[in-house]
Amino acid sequence: MRMYDIINKKKHGIVLTQEEMAFWVQGFAEGNISDYQAAALLMAIYFQGLSIDETSSLTSSMIDSGETIDLSRVPGIKGDKHSTGGVGDKTTLVLAPLLASMGITVAKMSGRGLGHTGGTLDKLESIPGFQVDLSPEEFMKQVENIGVAIVGQTRNLVPADKKIYALRDVTATVDSVPLIAASVMSKKLAAGADIIVLDVKFGSGAFMKTRPEAENLARMMVDIGKKKGKKMAAILTGMETPLGYAVGNALEVKEAIHVLQGEGPQDLRELSVYLTGITLWLAGKVSDAAKGRVQAEKHLDDGSALEKFRELIAAQHGNPQVIYDESLFPEGKFRYSLLADQDGYLGSMDTEGIGLAAMKLGAGRSKKEDLIDPAAGIIFYKKTGDRIRKGETIAMLHGNNEEQIDEVRDFLKKSLTLQQEAKAIPSLIDDLVII
Repeated sequence: MRMYDIINKKKHGIVLTQEEMAFWVQGFAEGNISDYQAAALLMAIYFQGLSIDETSSLTSSMIDSGETIDLSRVPGIKGDKHSTGGVGDKTTLVLAPLLASMGITVAKMSGRGLGHTGGTLDKLESIPGFQVDLSPEEFMKQVENIGVAIVGQTRNLVPADKKIYALRDVTATVDSVPLIAASVMSKKLAAGADIIVLDVKFGSGAFMKTRPEAENLARMMVDIGKKKGKKMAAILTGMETPLGYAVGNALEVKEAIHVLQGEGPQDLRELSVYLTGITLWLAGKVSDAAKGRVQAEKHLDDGSALEKFRELIAAQHGNPQVIYDESLFPEGKFRYSLLADQDGYLGSMDTEGIGLAAMKLGAGRSKKEDLIDPAAGIIFYKKTGDRIRKGETIAMLHGNNEEQIDEVRDFLKKSLTLQQEAKAIPSLIDDLVII
């Protein structure tokens, strides 16, 4: 078998076999296939696409490149959730303890943020002492003991994905739906959950800018998971405005805690409850997702989910007192108010621009090696459709680097549009559930 022949087949739109997929993925991961040949195949895939069977084969080959997590020793049903990334998306911080408080085990491997979207691990590390790097045995023991753990992806889990993604990043092939689907699902399937619920975002702050693109990706990922025997569901959610009011690591954890306390922003609570309801339904714990949402609301309001989050923090060596005392979180040395310069309504929010503004404050990375400022970020006081009076605070910038404040302030201001008439508020959750 030759890499040349595989490239030539896909260049002409011919379906690749499982053996051919395994040959190039394993060969590239082990260094036996050159970057330029792998890049040529990625570009051919970008233009010719992959069938669902090919994408499933690619996913399997990527899983086979490393270790997998065996959760069979953990009793009960294991659930996992994946978001395709958005601004202010701290849903995992609510969803994981909420599900665990309701008897669904969550053994979650999460990632770090890059660009305008935040990473769950970065958020959790803003909790003093919190450790995201656990040994496999520590990870398993914690899952058995308290039913939830959120850690970084191990080095040997789907190593082919890391290498292929790095090449996609420099060859303009990141935005290929089958390549995205295989990348996401290889990691989710290798992590060993029984149920996987996907939150596929679209809009200005999402990777997929349009609803049809998001639906196409969601259906492909659901199909891949079902082929592997998993219970799957996907929902589509809008990212035309940040989720919640906080953008930035410590600020987002505080907001997630507010939701776990039965308060917090309605959109974050609504999405967390919605995803929980679907998971409980797939797990057979309720007869339909609506009943699952009712149960989720109860566990948020009675403190059960908050207590589970406290257990999670303590188990991973963080200071659980942050739940009761927000002053324990890192705080920026300065705060700057962005004031409205006229009366009107907040007409639109360039959510990607908002994410980039937070990144410039230090809340995110433009390169993987960049350091995160856990205190940096933005708190909004207004959202799309809200009435604004001249001189009112639209947002508060938090940070430690005052030298960048003028640039960030101007960047943020350009991301917000004021208009004279109220605009309809975009729906957060699409009415389509893909199963």
